[in-house]
Amino acid sequence: MNDLATAGVPGPTRCAGSAAATALRRAAPALAAYATIRLLGLLVLAVRSAADGKDWHTLLTARWDSLWYTRVAEQGYGYEVPMPNGDIHSNLAFFPLLPWLERGLSALLPLSPADAGMTVAWLASAVAAWALYATGERLYGPRAGIALAALWAALPVGIVQSMAYSESLFTALAAWGVYAVLTERWVAAGVLASLAGLTRPVGAAVVAAVLLTAAVTLWRERSGGIRLRTALRAHPGMLPGVLLAPLGWCGYYLWVGARQGSFTGYLDVQAGWGNGFDGGLAFGRFIWQQLSGPTVAAGLGLLVGVGLLIWLYVRGVRQGQPLPLAVYCGTVLLLALTAKGYFGSKPRLMMPAYPLLLPPAVALARRRPVWSWLAIGVLAAGSAVYGAFWLNGSGPP
Repeated sequence: MNDLATAGVPGPTRCAGSAAATALRRAAPALAAYATIRLLGLLVLAVRSAADGKDWHTLLTARWDSLWYTRVAEQGYGYEVPMPNGDIHSNLAFFPLLPWLERGLSALLPLSPADAGMTVAWLASAVAAWALYATGERLYGPRAGIALAALWAALPVGIVQSMAYSESLFTALAAWGVYAVLTERWVAAGVLASLAGLTRPVGAAVVAAVLLTAAVTLWRERSGGIRLRTALRAHPGMLPGVLLAPLGWCGYYLWVGARQGSFTGYLDVQAGWGNGFDGGLAFGRFIWQQLSGPTVAAGLGLLVGVGLLIWLYVRGVRQGQPLPLAVYCGTVLLLALTAKGYFGSKPRLMMPAYPLLLPPAVALARRRPVWSWLAIGVLAAGSAVYGAFWLNGSGPP
């Protein structure tokens, strides 16, 4: 009798567990770096909040969108706030996965839905950092993976990763979903894309990464003279993954449409918040207003920022980023830059576009460690200070 049978553990299960444990050990330095940077951000936030007479816990769990997610978790959908200009702010604008998790976790543990939301965000952000490390390691080596996770933690708006918001949960699902496509785990990719589609509207980017990568893969196989049925057999799970991927996003969109009595119901709900997609016209007008008024410096800063984002995306593509990353990141960037609404939200909306950080992560990985960590340390300190002042001021919308 073999050892596995004696131990009472099936061979494949034990091998899978061993592989996961090995992967986690490899990711440990990246997770430690990520946790250290985010802990610094929380400590600076606590100090700054105390100086202002505010509660850091309230800032993370009970302001802005956090309140809307909590209300969905506690009371379900149907809550609306009429605005003075006639617009209607409906909680149907908020996708359901985070509120579902808040409700479930608060039912299992002695946590309020708000605290459950923050717990989900903290855990999900660590899971996202692990996925970022795995992506960087696979493409450019362990040092690049560590740098990628650390840079994501040190984003100027990185404090949002610690809030009861859905960005951390979405990034975790999206990053592992794209990684599953990279490793041709198609069913896992489809499930994760579907869950990401239940988390945020930009879940469409993960769906696009799955569908377009599958289509290009099959097209290349067909171009080589391989029959479609043979190509599908060569990529087991592709068809189920492709069918699963859009279910979450499409399901919520259609459910809201049915509830509102219109196929465009979800778009109508977003319009009530002043959101929507106009090809970037509103954003362009906003930048022009900054450039043509007394805030010309802010307008120039916005132009430089947009140019830097585009440059990072092109740089990543030219470095040879695989198709799933390019499609996912490009879609996130496109949706963020072409959406109208409150433009102060755009840095937060682009936080899941982690492939933009791959070029600087690769550059840091090629430097001597002392210089790499010095640069990351400076960025982490700046992120901590900015996040503390930001949340104690206007904060994220």
